[in-house]
Amino acid sequence: METIPARRGKAAYVKQGQSIRIVNTHGSQVVDTWAFTAGMLTEFMSMEHTRATITRMIPRPGDGLYTNRRRRILTMTADTSLGAHDTLMAACDSERYILLGVKEYHDNCTDNLFAAMQSLGLVPPECPSPLNLFMNIPWTPTGALSFDPPTSKPGDAVTLRAELDCIVALSACPQDILPINGTSGQPNEAHYEIIG
Repeated sequence: METIPARRGKAAYVKQGQSIRIVNTHGSQVVDTWAFTAGMLTEFMSMEHTRATITRMIPRPGDGLYTNRRRRILTMTADTSLGAHDTLMAACDSERYILLGVKEYHDNCTDNLFAAMQSLGLVPPECPSPLNLFMNIPWTPTGALSFDPPTSKPGDAVTLRAELDCIVALSACPQDILPINGTSGQPNEAHYEIIG
């Protein structure tokens, strides 16, 4: 089991047919998740293309996750949580924290993505909108959104099977102003393992 340190990111190669199991170790940690096609980083998992293909806001076990070229890159094969994940919110970045009133530098998922990929000698062309695992963003019929604490519990996990050779990047979101990482406001580590 590999550690995603609190407030930091990790990336790993996942071959076609292998799976990556992402564990919400403490139960309250959002894990931003990206996937890039190996050898062609301009093709990456896209939430807008995924929603259009699966015709729902949140993927469930059995659903594919699709790239910006409309190819299935991952399949969600298991989810032991209550299924509250987010496909709407962009990864946090320095500008997001400025809007939240932060004056100094704040760790953020965008920088975590680039650092994680650079640890493999890779530079992504941009920061795509991630699959925000365990992030609870309810919406109303009128279109209102809110940032709520996760509904997951310690040890809940999501398993994603690679349908293409890819690089999966993960960020233990450092958000400590909004309650998306629980009401304590304390980001925690998470874990992952590659299976197969």
